[in-house]
Amino acid sequence: MSAGPNTSGALRHVLGHLLTPLLMCVGMGLAYLGAFHAPEPHDLRVDIVGSGPTTQVLAQTLHDKGAGALDVRTVPDRDTAVSALREQRSFGAYIPGEKPELLVASASSDTSAMAAEKVFTKVAAGQDAPLEVTDIAPTASGDPTGQGVFFLLVALSIGAYASVAVIGGAGAVLPMRIRALLAAGMSLVVSLVGTLFAGPVFHLVDQGLGGVWAMSWLYAAGILAVGVGLHTFLRRWTTLGVMVLFVMLNFTSSGGIYRPELQPGFFGALHAFWNGAGFVEGVRGHVYFDGHGLGGNVLVLALWLLTGVALLVLAGLTETRRRKASTDTDTDAGDQVRAEAEDAKEELEEELEEAVAV
Repeated sequence: MSAGPNTSGALRHVLGHLLTPLLMCVGMGLAYLGAFHAPEPHDLRVDIVGSGPTTQVLAQTLHDKGAGALDVRTVPDRDTAVSALREQRSFGAYIPGEKPELLVASASSDTSAMAAEKVFTKVAAGQDAPLEVTDIAPTASGDPTGQGVFFLLVALSIGAYASVAVIGGAGAVLPMRIRALLAAGMSLVVSLVGTLFAGPVFHLVDQGLGGVWAMSWLYAAGILAVGVGLHTFLRRWTTLGVMVLFVMLNFTSSGGIYRPELQPGFFGALHAFWNGAGFVEGVRGHVYFDGHGLGGNVLVLALWLLTGVALLVLAGLTETRRRKASTDTDTDAGDQVRAEAEDAKEELEEELEEAVAV
C-alpha cells in the first residue's frame, strides 16, 4: 500500500519539530556535565589563623601544593577568621596547635566546606592530631545539606517557565497587557507556593520567611516577564530559549550545588549576574549571614525583572505594528480570513509543542 500524498510533508514537519528536543538534549548535556561532572577547587580561599614564621610556612606550603586550587591567606586571630567566613570571603579557617580546629560556614556552601575539610584533615593528620570541625553558620534543621534552597529554585523555575508556555501559547491571541497581568498573577502564585515549601511544609529556613517570599516573587516575575516577552519574537522556539536561559545556564551557575570556586570559569562568571545565583545567594545572605550581600543580589533580581518588563513593552509594540501592517496589506476579505485561520493553526501547534516540551 502506497503512502498517502501528505506523508512526506507530514514527516518533514515532524522531523523539523524533533530538532527542538534534540537541541534540548545537547544543551542539557553540555550545561550539566560541563558544570558538575568534575568539581575541583580553584582559588578557593582558606585562612590559617596565627602569626609568625610557622604560620607563614604552613600557608605558603599549602598554597604551593595546591597549584592554583587554594588561595591560602593568614589572619591574626579567630575573630577575623569568623568575620571572613560570615562575609563569605573565606570557606575555611584552620587554627593550628595541639588540638587543631577548622572553622567552616556550611550555610555558605556545604560542598565548599567539605572541600576545605578534606584539605585540612590531611594537614592535621600530618601532625598526628585529630581535626575538630566547628560550623559557625549551620543550615536550618530541615535543610541539613544546605542544598534545599537550590531545589526551591528548581520548583520556582519550573512553575514560572511552564506558565510562560501556557500564556505564550494558549494566550497568544490575548492583548499583551492581559498576558502581562497573567504573568504577574502567576508569579505571585508561584512565589507563594515556593514560600510554603520553604517554611511550613519542609522547614528549609527557620527565619526570614518574608524576605524569602519577596525574592521568590522577584525571581519568578523576572522569568515570566522575560519569557512572555520573548514569545512574540521566538514563537515555537520560546520553550528552548527559556530553558537555555533559566535551566541550562541558570541552575548550573546558581551556586546551589557547587559555588564558582569549584566550577569551570564560564559558570563562575555567570554566577556574578545570573538570576538564579541572585536568588540562591540572596536567600543565603538573608537567612544565615545577617543580610550580607543581600542588596547586590536583590539588585540582580530586580534588573532581570526590569529587562522582562522592557521586553513586554517591546513585544506589545511589535505586535501592534504587525497587526497594522497585516490590515494594510490584506485588502481581500477571503485572504484575511485564511491568514487568520493559518495564524490560529500555527499558534495551536506552538502551544502543543511547548506543552509537550515542558
